Amino acid sequence: MQNRRDFLKTAAFAALGSGVVINEALAAGERQGAWFNVNAKSGVTPRMKLRFFPYELKLRHVFTVATYSRSTTPDVQVELEYDGVIGYGEASMPPYLQKELGTPDSVMAFLKRVQDGIGQFDDPFRMEDILTYIDGLSEGDAAAKAAVDIALHDLVGKLLRAPWYKLWGLNKDKAPSTTFTIGIDTPDVVREKTRECADRFNILKVKLGGNNDREMIETIRSVTSLPIAVDANQGWHDRRQALDMIHWLKEQGIVMVEQPMPKERIDDIAWITQQSPLPIFADEAIQRLKDVPALKGAYTGINIKLMKCTGMREAWRMVNLARALDMKVMVGCMTETSCACSAAAQLSPAVDFADLDGNLLIANDRFRGMEVVKGKITLSDLPGIGVVINN
Repeated sequence: MQNRRDFLKTAAFAALGSGVVINEALAAGERQGAWFNVNAKSGVTPRMKLRFFPYELKLRHVFTVATYSRSTTPDVQVELEYDGVIGYGEASMPPYLQKELGTPDSVMAFLKRVQDGIGQFDDPFRMEDILTYIDGLSEGDAAAKAAVDIALHDLVGKLLRAPWYKLWGLNKDKAPSTTFTIGIDTPDVVREKTRECADRFNILKVKLGGNNDREMIETIRSVTSLPIAVDANQGWHDRRQALDMIHWLKEQGIVMVEQPMPKERIDDIAWITQQSPLPIFADEAIQRLKDVPALKGAYTGINIKLMKCTGMREAWRMVNLARALDMKVMVGCMTETSCACSAAAQLSPAVDFADLDGNLLIANDRFRGMEVVKGKITLSDLPGIGVVINN
């Protein structure tokens, strides 16, 4: 395996070329549910208008991983309008990621700042200028930035009358099957959840990292022999025990492992990756484009999530950089409506694994978008990110 520092020298070159195709294609009130309108005080009506409101996502089942449980997820919905055409976006903020993604209050405070400045752009096709400006407004606020990024991509795709997978030159038939997630629970509940989904999906995803990992896998295996992806959520702390577990998981038909140990333990994770019979993917260890090069050699691949990387523009760059570094790629999601999941799905024909079931886990989805047909991500030819509002 090559020294990780050798790849740092090539990373910048790969990153520079990742947006060329896109650039060439594009060259041709009060809170509590109220909408907020851009430049309301100025008396000027800009051609681009930003609106947003808080929206709580209600989960179909209580969701449990190694460190927490929840039945709702905070969310902020966004609209970006230009000459009567509307692009949709959203920011999803699971409570355990508040430090990285923010809260509804912090997201809406950031979006108000975007409102104050977006009126200077009278052309949505200036995507690089707009998104560079938005990214420069703060150091963090990744989910808020992702909401605007998704809405802008949706808007521009609609103006071009093309979905983004086509603008990126991808073949929708190459979209993979999505995993369906089963959280940590009692054997009876796990069996019930597995029976509910085993005949609708081609691959499952299981949250481990608790004190009943083997029981979880054995319980699922009592119901189905489907391939399984495992997410340990940094829950393992001894590298030898983790490697032993991975060898056992291989025997049980597991096909990949996410974030086996705490992200700070990069040397231990690299040790595991070098000896693992399964590919090891970074999850908590990866946020944005700048994080990718240092993970070469420590992980087999990366899991890209729009809420963490500020949206579709950076996600596409991360795909290209990871491929240049000969790393595998997974696209994932938070608990999200079909808006953000459909945006992420536009990338799916370019990845090895997809975990885009977040919209399937909620009971109050505002949108219809990408569909899962016999377990496979199925993209429509609707323009932009491919969503419509539910009636």
